Amino acid sequence: MTKWMSALASIGCLLVTTGAPAQAYPTKTVTMIVTAAAGGVTDVVARAIAQRLSEKWGQQVVVENKGGAGHILGAMMIAKAAPDGHTIMVAERGTFVINPHMYSADKLPYKESDLAPVTGLVRIHHALIVKKDLPTNSLADVVKLAKEKPGKLTYGTAGNGSGPHVNMAMLENAAGIKMVAAHYRGATPAFNDLVGGHIDMMLISLTSALGAVEDGKVKMLAVGSAQRLPEHPNLPTTRESVPGYDAGTWFGMATTTGTPKDIIMKINKDVRDIINEPEVNERFVKKQLYTPMLSSPDEFAAALKAETVQWGKIIKEQNLEIKQK
Repeated sequence: MTKWMSALASIGCLLVTTGAPAQAYPTKTVTMIVTAAAGGVTDVVARAIAQRLSEKWGQQVVVENKGGAGHILGAMMIAKAAPDGHTIMVAERGTFVINPHMYSADKLPYKESDLAPVTGLVRIHHALIVKKDLPTNSLADVVKLAKEKPGKLTYGTAGNGSGPHVNMAMLENAAGIKMVAAHYRGATPAFNDLVGGHIDMMLISLTSALGAVEDGKVKMLAVGSAQRLPEHPNLPTTRESVPGYDAGTWFGMATTTGTPKDIIMKINKDVRDIINEPEVNERFVKKQLYTPMLSSPDEFAAALKAETVQWGKIIKEQNLEIKQK
């Protein structure tokens, strides 16, 4: 009897110990790394989540913007952080699946295996916007002008390998044109330069540009969705000028590899619950025309693996000029 009681006590202790990490987490301030400058989609999504996580966890969640270097700086911080879930990252597609194809192993200071996927967050459609005095009123006009002035038109990006960069490179390839990329530390500084007339065009989330469009500061020519959006029925799609060409990107969350599985599952559950909250969903998803892409950590990991292979093939087959030397 004594042996059985002792064995049961040991099992009980083991169960309590096993469950302890997630129950205690977080035990201190959590740092949320955003791999882009303040004001862009990555930042907006991260801050909305961080605020609610702070309330839910009773611990401060501090957002740190680490833009630049093709979104590498933020990922490098995650790779080197303690594997305890107190440093998490919100990043655009490029950080997860494009950079491995742009940089050689000795140039990329983090590996895919350094990042522990938590969940996908949202997908967005890109809109093509141009400076107000560019003599174009459609994507077809842009293509025509670019062919008349090869290598003269400029476009801003949110960083080398970012969605706005890769998608513009794909446009060049699909339309048979050549333009010049200007890389920024995020979409916001690129957008500010476009408004100032320093660059000719860029791709950006549709809702990020609406205010400037309404004020006459820039022109919006097309949206990269497969069909016209019900909310903006008069806005042509990119496919209408360049058949088969769409433009968009997505955002996801990761932490440091080696973080206990139950902590990753707790972050995953709480983030998914937050995005599904009616107020958050209405204010930061529907209003911004985002599409949720929530998933389990394993589902997100599988999606990343498949998309990494897919983008490797696209970059090679289409000879996209986005390689970093």
